[in-house]
Amino acid sequence: MRILGVIKECCYPDTGALLSAVNFPVYYGCVLAAMVGGLLYMSGIFARSNGATTGRPSRSQPAAMDRTEFFGSQVGGESVINYSYTDMPWKLMMWDVRYFFTFAWALPWVLWPVRPCDGGHFDELSFTWQNMWCIFIHTILMVLQLFFILTLPLALLFPVWMVALGMAAFFTLNWLLCLGLNGSTITFTSDPKYAPALEEHAHEQWIFLNGVAVGEAWLKSNINRLALTFKRPIIGVHNRTTGVIFDVVECLVQRNFGYATSDVRAAYKIIKEKLYNPQYTKVVFILHSQGGIEGGLVLDWLLQELPQDLLSKLEVYTFGNASNHFNNPHRHVDAQTAEQNLSRTNTTITEVPLTDSPVETHSPALKRRPSNGSAHSSDTPRRIPTLTTSTSKESGASRATQYTVPASDRAIAHVEHYAHTTDFVALWGILHFVRNERASPDMPRYIGRVFSRTSPRGGHQFCQHYLNGMFPLARDAAGGFAGCAERNDFMSSTVEVAAKGSEKEDLREAPEQSWSLIELAGRQGSVVKGGVAVHGSFYEDEDGINDGKVRVKDLSRLWQYRNGRSPPDLPREVRRMTVL
Repeated sequence: MRILGVIKECCYPDTGALLSAVNFPVYYGCVLAAMVGGLLYMSGIFARSNGATTGRPSRSQPAAMDRTEFFGSQVGGESVINYSYTDMPWKLMMWDVRYFFTFAWALPWVLWPVRPCDGGHFDELSFTWQNMWCIFIHTILMVLQLFFILTLPLALLFPVWMVALGMAAFFTLNWLLCLGLNGSTITFTSDPKYAPALEEHAHEQWIFLNGVAVGEAWLKSNINRLALTFKRPIIGVHNRTTGVIFDVVECLVQRNFGYATSDVRAAYKIIKEKLYNPQYTKVVFILHSQGGIEGGLVLDWLLQELPQDLLSKLEVYTFGNASNHFNNPHRHVDAQTAEQNLSRTNTTITEVPLTDSPVETHSPALKRRPSNGSAHSSDTPRRIPTLTTSTSKESGASRATQYTVPASDRAIAHVEHYAHTTDFVALWGILHFVRNERASPDMPRYIGRVFSRTSPRGGHQFCQHYLNGMFPLARDAAGGFAGCAERNDFMSSTVEVAAKGSEKEDLREAPEQSWSLIELAGRQGSVVKGGVAVHGSFYEDEDGINDGKVRVKDLSRLWQYRNGRSPPDLPREVRRMTVL
């Protein structure tokens, strides 16, 4: 009460004093102190009072330094969920504000850690002239926008014409500063020196939609980093920044009111054109941060309008997704029912062995083909281990049965999400909706498998935190970047299957039902416990790890695209044949 009295005496003695130059600094200092204190206080209250899993390390049980949890995709069903993107927008806004305070402790991790910058000039916080210019402009914008918000209450004390004139001047200045960041172009293409167009990838189109506070320079760095990592040209659709604070406001409007800005419409137009183009059999859509909200809106439109055979070309991968829902329905109710039933059973399954051809399968007796496409082969029959949900003594068995999961009957071919448990945006977005203890009665559908990583390097920046930690770069003999490193701690980490908590039985699919292409290649004693469906490791075990445990690289489809490679795919006609 004493603090409130001081604030009242200093800031509100009378109207004249309020407008005096002496009390202006005091006013803003008191308001800022109250905002920061209230933010920390409310964060503690909400973290203790609601049922959300905040992700904040407890004092009694500190978080593991490096660990990865795996969440199988939600199934969907006939239930209507109240807290969803279909609910009243103002109610959604209220919940978003509440959970903003719940996860406010993670706000520093939007930028932290600022080092190391393993990606060199690609990293957002590395010391380059372009990065320093972007940070300088964003600092000015943040100060101006904070000043604007704090002075809004004072508008009641001035004539309307004066307020209108002041707002016009402010928004003009804000637009001019943002013009220095954004440029005038909304679509960009990655530099060919990082990934020239190759005939072998002519049937693919990769598209990236960026997140908050990204100007032209950072978008170019993002798409060039992706091109270098996956050795494919990347189209960047620019989600233009208006400053950090105004971008967050735009996120709330897009997320809760479904408002589509010009970049959402541009992304929709581009993806729709590529899907209709018979040249392309695969369209890969990569999203980061606010791009997850906008990309979710694009997917909603595509699901409403496009034929199913065109949607099956699409693959979606997100990082630090800020959206509150992600749709990808089954094409047939029978497939959904089968998946719900299978999620409650323990099944021993293996997949038809695959070559690196997108249309060819082979038997275990065929020769192994190395991932580099060389002519080297071995006459030794390829051992296909058993993938099981329980302990088995048949670890040396070599047997394979044809198996196609109901997940292959999804409208969109593949959806994967990557998130850090200390990333505020991921906590406020994807992780809140896929792992919340209140998920059963209140949470919307969030389709797609999720890799949730706890790491000291777990921030929010796309290149510096996500790609450097999950898809780090390798250097050549001259010290330059040569492409994606073949080994890293994240991809080699052992997967922990996340607990279901209080979810309904049919809310989340069993992990073994997540994908249609499952293979654990050539590991000794490869009996997988816990019901994890393995997607990768189609070639030699490059890590030399033969402990039979499932690792992230075994589950990540995006990992199979590194350095120009492609994951093997079955044709739809074969995928539809199911033998259990």
